Amino acid sequence: MSQPSPTRDRLLGLLRRQIVVAPMAGGPTTPDLVIAAARAGAAGFLAAGYKTPAAMAAEITAVRAATAGPFGVNVFVPGTPYPDAGALARYLDSLGPGPGDARWDDDGFDGKVTALLADPPAVTSFTFGCPPARVIRALRDAGSAVLVTVTSPAEAEVAAAAGADGLCVQGYEAGAHRGTFVNDDAPGRDRGLLSLIGEVAAVTDLPQIAAGGIMGPHEVRAVLTAGAVAAQCGTAFLRSPESGAHPLHKAALADPRYTATTVTRAFSGRPARGLVNEFIADHPDAPPAYPEINNATRPLRAAAAARGDTGRMSLWAGQGYRLAAELPAAEIIARLRG
Repeated sequence: MSQPSPTRDRLLGLLRRQIVVAPMAGGPTTPDLVIAAARAGAAGFLAAGYKTPAAMAAEITAVRAATAGPFGVNVFVPGTPYPDAGALARYLDSLGPGPGDARWDDDGFDGKVTALLADPPAVTSFTFGCPPARVIRALRDAGSAVLVTVTSPAEAEVAAAAGADGLCVQGYEAGAHRGTFVNDDAPGRDRGLLSLIGEVAAVTDLPQIAAGGIMGPHEVRAVLTAGAVAAQCGTAFLRSPESGAHPLHKAALADPRYTATTVTRAFSGRPARGLVNEFIADHPDAPPAYPEINNATRPLRAAAAARGDTGRMSLWAGQGYRLAAELPAAEIIARLRG
């Protein structure tokens, strides 16, 4: 059994709001979306991924200036550089002209942790791994509850042992990047959300936020019945006016040309679920080189968006994406509550 703590008590109080707006990195989750969630009685998470520590801090300031409601911030845990230079070079050659520098970086991890310790949000969450126990302890001591994204019972056990207050349990249905600790194709990376909630509960009693394909009140009720304390939704908010998703991305979610999602490494080198398009079809064998491939394809994706070519954009979306409504975030939250 996990030990109670003040930060965990505050986390449970926040999660009783039941609807959580996911931290969608790369633009979709804006301060406006987090503010709208807070005003509607839900909880939003700012996405620190791909931002500098200063840009992250500026977004925190903007949210604090607009609402007294609690919110969270999500940080990516860095991995290690991809060791197979030959495989990476061959993949870069397959991209054609225009890729950027396939550099490794740690996404400013230490600077972001330092900034969050200086101005702690109600919750700090981590994706792509479990941060060191000392980081979790420091954030908790500063008054910020700590969540770790997990995709398996084994990852949940690691997060619990490191001192996390709760878990974001991400099923295979979820859009965008899988939050796996390890970037490989080992068996067991494809657990559905409902079964995963039960499997995680069997190894730890930490509170769970459920994420993955939750698009309406039936799915919300299902994950709460299964044992989660809250439902996290991302794709459901992509077409809202507060979302920072590219207009072409928003339109593609309702475009009859896009009939399915798949999990791919083509755009970033990490498994991520998006609408099946030409780029994904043309690059089925991307190596597990993240963030090197993500950095290399960034200018290609930007150029595709500039010329209106959705076939070469990363159109992240979870299963059930057709149910994404072009409505204000507050109305979407009301719909999710049923």
